[in-house]
Amino acid sequence: MSVADYTYTLEARYSAKCEECFGLCCVALPYAKSADFAFDKDGGQPCRHLQNDFRCGIHTQLRSKGFKGCTVYECYGAGQKVSQQLYSGIDWRHVEQQQAQEMFAVLPVVQQLHEMLYYLQESLMRKEVSILHEQIEQLMSETEALTLQSPASILKLDVNEHRKNVNEVLIKVSAIVRAAQNKTNQSKRQALQGRDYIGANLNKACLIGASLRGVLLIGADLTEAELRGADFIGADMRDANLRGADLSGGLFLTQAQINSALGDKRTKLPAHLEVPSHWLDARKS
Repeated sequence: MSVADYTYTLEARYSAKCEECFGLCCVALPYAKSADFAFDKDGGQPCRHLQNDFRCGIHTQLRSKGFKGCTVYECYGAGQKVSQQLYSGIDWRHVEQQQAQEMFAVLPVVQQLHEMLYYLQESLMRKEVSILHEQIEQLMSETEALTLQSPASILKLDVNEHRKNVNEVLIKVSAIVRAAQNKTNQSKRQALQGRDYIGANLNKACLIGASLRGVLLIGADLTEAELRGADFIGADMRDANLRGADLSGGLFLTQAQINSALGDKRTKLPAHLEVPSHWLDARKS
């Protein structure tokens, strides 16, 4: 598979297409009553807002109705693959309970593999890591093949072991991409110590080309921060203030992370990400 085959956007290949899914995330996944969810729900139990057509009855009101957690979940296209390919378009309401439970168990495994594919595809779209493209293509082919096995085989996968192999390449990609940024911005870039920046004041901080892998930025003030070319993989950005921040060229930044944060019309995002609706609503107020 050539690099040219990946010229389409990340959203087109590895993002949810709810119209092709059977509302799997609304059934398979459990959640507890909290600031993110208005009530408790067990895994395998359909959400009370799931309609007969498998669409959410409060989709446009999720945040106001107390379901902020739903707005920051991303299956990376796993939902439609499980629904349409692995189970041939037969939904969980029309199979035996045991098979339905199997379907619910398969979803999170395929979701993890698709998340890896999302990061690998973004890597393949980075010209500066062309030296790694062949290795990335091979990993993508291997990962895609894992998602197309039988459900029984998928449930036996050692996902963590495969993730280690993928992560080795992603670390190389990150080093190359960020090195280009660091050459011109090293003198003014702020050094971060540790991973806990919950509620931290990073207003106007220069974090160009920084590694924010797994960093806790919950509620952090990143107003007008410079985050160009930073590595965001695994960063927890819930309620982080990104108003006026520059995240252009951000590496491994996902729509789910952006949806969990706060921003405004000055916030600069990578081209493949969309401005969340609640940012737009805030602009009107």
